[in-house]
Amino acid sequence: MAFKKNFKRLEKKFILTEEQYLAVKNAFDLVFVPDEYGETTICNLYYDTEDYLLIRRSISKPIYKEKLRLRTYGIPTNDSVSFIELKKKYEGTVYKRRTEMKYSDSINFLSNKLEIENPSQIIKELKFCTERYKGISPKFYISYDRSAFFHKDNGDFRVTFDKNLTWRTYDLDLTKGVYGHSLLPCGHVLMEIKVPGNLPLWIVRLFSDLKIKSTSFSKVGTAYTHMIKQIGDI
Repeated sequence: MAFKKNFKRLEKKFILTEEQYLAVKNAFDLVFVPDEYGETTICNLYYDTEDYLLIRRSISKPIYKEKLRLRTYGIPTNDSVSFIELKKKYEGTVYKRRTEMKYSDSINFLSNKLEIENPSQIIKELKFCTERYKGISPKFYISYDRSAFFHKDNGDFRVTFDKNLTWRTYDLDLTKGVYGHSLLPCGHVLMEIKVPGNLPLWIVRLFSDLKIKSTSFSKVGTAYTHMIKQIGDI
């Protein structure tokens, strides 16, 4: 599958109950089709400073925020394809910069142990990020089982459903597998709609009928909140 390196789009998130999920899925099946990657387990390492500067900024809801993560589709080996992503959000619009490397090379690049000859513009931006935030390193593991779809008449109009969201702050190596703490209550599903414009009226009406409202839910921000609560409970 060909992965885009650059994105500019609106992203809206919704937390659904099992009943809402089934109703939405039935309606969407009429106009959305599975993407080439289908259903997969997505594994991520989120990078941050020792004092969690990026996450703390993100959950404060500023006009501009950014995240740096390493992503694989499925549990990787050191030779598996991985994607380094710099995700920026400005006034509700998401801009994503992404490059592809072997997993072991990505780890070394993000720890400033690998120099890239003749770097692309994206590599330069990622390098600047790792140098700007001193001591940046993996802080959170987050994975989920994702079903991805796109609109049959517009490939840039996408919807994803994430289940079994899992997080941990230890064993921060994607090759170690999927385990950790649950990020959402049992039976709930995270839906993300990614569209280069406004939602169609029929979707707005559907969500109104099902009492579905958008949320500012952040996977890593929620994991950070859970971590702080756990520390407070010790």
